[in-house]
Amino acid sequence: MKFNRSSYLNTHRDAWVEVNLDSIEKNILCLKKYLKPGAKLFAVVKADAYGHGAVMIAPVLLASGVDFLGVSSIDEGLQLREAKIDAPILVLGAVPVWSFDWAATNNISVSVFSDEHIQACKQTFEKTGIKTKVHVKIDTGMNRIGVRPEDAVEFIKKIQSCDFIKLEGIFTHFATAETESYAFEQYKKFRSVVDNVNTEGLLIHCCNTSAVICYDNFDYNMARVGVGIYGLQPDLTSTVKQPELQPAMSLRGRITNIHTAQGGEGVSYSHTFETTKRTKIATIPIGYADGVSRGLSNKIYGIIHGKKVKQIGNITMDQMMFDITDCDAAEGDIITLLGHDGNEFIGVDEWAKILNTIHYELVCALRVRLPRVYTR
Repeated sequence: MKFNRSSYLNTHRDAWVEVNLDSIEKNILCLKKYLKPGAKLFAVVKADAYGHGAVMIAPVLLASGVDFLGVSSIDEGLQLREAKIDAPILVLGAVPVWSFDWAATNNISVSVFSDEHIQACKQTFEKTGIKTKVHVKIDTGMNRIGVRPEDAVEFIKKIQSCDFIKLEGIFTHFATAETESYAFEQYKKFRSVVDNVNTEGLLIHCCNTSAVICYDNFDYNMARVGVGIYGLQPDLTSTVKQPELQPAMSLRGRITNIHTAQGGEGVSYSHTFETTKRTKIATIPIGYADGVSRGLSNKIYGIIHGKKVKQIGNITMDQMMFDITDCDAAEGDIITLLGHDGNEFIGVDEWAKILNTIHYELVCALRVRLPRVYTR
């Protein structure tokens, strides 16, 4: 075992998530090319910036021209405020009425869509003297949260009549932005509201990454981008040219043990893999508790010294094994699970296909116990 491993990594684990900040910047520049002239850019940094680390990513986004940050809860917003990030922040999800005080006193905007929210804003103003900043959420087809289009005009006018609320914007969320017919149906419902209220000085936002790329005829003055920031390709139709986005996240681990198994020996729990010949096996300290699904067992590869090697045996809570029989490797060498090594690349999309899920879920699942290392 090598105890004097030279490394630029200041971590105490032989496993880490690596985030390339250059890729983040380039992705922002790429996405800005699709925006309508004069439109603001809203970056979604919820779920710890899709697992990339919101506190570290946010300053890079703001320096790259992002105007607004989006989170999913007051706690996520407070984390950014505690990190001295003073950019505008909107909580995209439903906010408990008892936490409106926290939002107002920390200059965090909230999504509103009910009379209960209006009452909470009033109570906050009476207690703090601060007007709660709000964006009205219109439910045009997600059936998740939001005021229905047929009730939205009256609701918005009611908010505009309240001297204890600061209305900043109106927005909706597309359920299937990649499906043109349904996206247009939702957009039409959204416009039926927006076109019938006074929107002077308001932020009007409906387009996510996919919609920004696909629909240049949609009208808005702010676009919300999420998955594209991190270099994860949105699910676009084959007729739409994919933007040149660069995945920012890599996942790597150092070999902690190498040993040889004879033919006919089982590997890991339940012996789901059995050797057929003399096999050199490498172990790295990454497992399903780090967010690498056990369902990937025996189905994925790693890269070592620019060569792909097969993962073998069930992925355990904290460790997994690879067949490195044909590799010249030593303890302390790095195996890349996601990202580039030499001319080889493994993308999270490959894992998503195996698990029949989406890449967002998998990058968000990489746990906080994996140190984040930022590179350029």
